[in-house]
Amino acid sequence: MQDISEVSRKAGVLIEAISYIKRFKGSVFVVKYGGAFMDDPDPKIRASVANDIAFLAAVGIRTVVVHGGGKAISRAMEAAGLKPEFRNGMRVTDEKTVSIVRDVLNGSVNGEIVSLLKAGGCEAVSIKGDSVLKCEKLVPKDAGGREADIGYVGLVNAVDALEIERVLERGLTPVISPIAIGPDAHAYNTNADVAAAAVAKALKARRLVFLCDVPGLMRDPGDRSTLISHLKVSEVAGLEASGVIGGGMTPKVESGVDAIKNGVRRVHFVDGYLPHSILLEIFTDTGIGTEIVAEAN
Repeated sequence: MQDISEVSRKAGVLIEAISYIKRFKGSVFVVKYGGAFMDDPDPKIRASVANDIAFLAAVGIRTVVVHGGGKAISRAMEAAGLKPEFRNGMRVTDEKTVSIVRDVLNGSVNGEIVSLLKAGGCEAVSIKGDSVLKCEKLVPKDAGGREADIGYVGLVNAVDALEIERVLERGLTPVISPIAIGPDAHAYNTNADVAAAAVAKALKARRLVFLCDVPGLMRDPGDRSTLISHLKVSEVAGLEASGVIGGGMTPKVESGVDAIKNGVRRVHFVDGYLPHSILLEIFTDTGIGTEIVAEAN
């Protein structure tokens, strides 16, 4: 017989979750699906994330997934005899590279995520990013302030929210790749974090959730006990200046702040490796990762 205290604990979790489920039913959530867990050989890790997303959809939350896939792109480039090149953390994307990027993100990576979600009971459907995302060419500056052309790399500046809404109205979960169409009608590679935030803004999403390789924002990256559970937008600049926010978290946080300033209520950062991290963050009082809120919250 199962321990009665364990049964009671589980019942308590369900009771705690039901108020959130009622509150969020019908809302739009955008989940940025990306991180090292995507390439983990243990299928249970990827399945756990997929099951969380399937749960959101099952309880009436209109869920949109935007994914990355940088490691898969690098593998495909190497298989084609091309050496990946990065400048200031951004992939140099020439004509040959953008063709591979488009095929990998629109094809194999997107298809795998859709299949995982379907296996978890979610009615997912593929949306090629270049059918709903538009961008401007991104020309970053080097350390000396000089512009550096890195090819077909874009910054998402428009989203066809109506097309995504049509999919949601059919009760489906759209899975969107971070490929966009530029002003020259060419396909561009974009940062998936920025793309996810752009989608969240366009859909006026209630929540934007970033899956990460870490528990969230930590004052000391080596000490999980320093996790920052709750953060106001006004506190972000100070944490960037002190180095607490840096590296791969910077585009996530800055995109999240931009999303909040444009109507998204809260932004969450959770560990993609932690089983059911999305559910623990969204449906419990204490959460499990980091949330960023506007000042009024």
